[in-house]
Amino acid sequence: MVFADHDILIFDGACGTNLQQMEIPPEAWGGQEGCNEILNLYGSEFIIRLHEEMLAAGAMVVETDSFGASSVVLAEYGLQGRVKEINRLAVENARTAIAGRGNRYIAGSVGPGTKLPSLGHIEVAELARSTREQVEALAEAGVDCLIIETCQDLLQTKTALIAAFEVLESGKLELPVLASVTIEQQGTMLVGTDIGAVVATLEPFNLFSLGLNCATGPQDMASHVRYLSHHWPQRISVIPNQGLPEVLNGKTVYPLSPADYAGQMHHFVTELGVSIVGGCCGTSPAHIQALSEKLAGAVPAVREVSA
Repeated sequence: MVFADHDILIFDGACGTNLQQMEIPPEAWGGQEGCNEILNLYGSEFIIRLHEEMLAAGAMVVETDSFGASSVVLAEYGLQGRVKEINRLAVENARTAIAGRGNRYIAGSVGPGTKLPSLGHIEVAELARSTREQVEALAEAGVDCLIIETCQDLLQTKTALIAAFEVLESGKLELPVLASVTIEQQGTMLVGTDIGAVVATLEPFNLFSLGLNCATGPQDMASHVRYLSHHWPQRISVIPNQGLPEVLNGKTVYPLSPADYAGQMHHFVTELGVSIVGGCCGTSPAHIQALSEKLAGAVPAVREVSA
């Protein structure tokens, strides 16, 4: 993945919420309904279809269905021994989807897991080992980049990034590494870290980009994106939810229309210099299509970054 600074990368939309809209038969879950990553084994056609729909909508990068494919998370389903297999198949399914499409890429998705070290849920050494195992599997399977995403704990983020770069260094691999943190509505990460501390802590890492994803819609990310625009020297990514989730008739819904979502994202690109965009929870292929159309011909604003 080699791009000029003015190039815009459009990532795909949500995985989980779109899978929930599909009619997936019980056998595709292999007896582990709720574990989206198991679909790589028994329901690969649904993962490939989702990737293809996002690509048809204008996505340039698809994330592998591997968000929870670390041993720490898979152990909750008794699948901790299948980390390499599941991650390999996740990459193969993404590769099947992009076949024949020029300039389309695969991002290996590494989620935060379900245990945060700052809260004493897991030892740093165990988290590092689990992350290394997953990153090794994704790298061996041939991803074009890695995205350490939905980070809720700065210690977890640092641990995952150190583990990822150790894998790349030991294998003499040059893969772009993207980091994406989750800032809650109250203005900090889950464990209380603000965006300034995130920037200061992650500045030494050789990151392709730093950005935000999940938790809120684009409107609630605006002040944090503005801070990154003025203080983060590399690329910025913004991959929000389809607005703040609401409960309607007992169901979780997301309010932003494709047009509203695309309009707010266009502002981030043309006014704040964001160059990596996509969608998290709730965002459908229609949102990615609106985003792609809205950004046609757009150029990220030139940023003045202070030391």
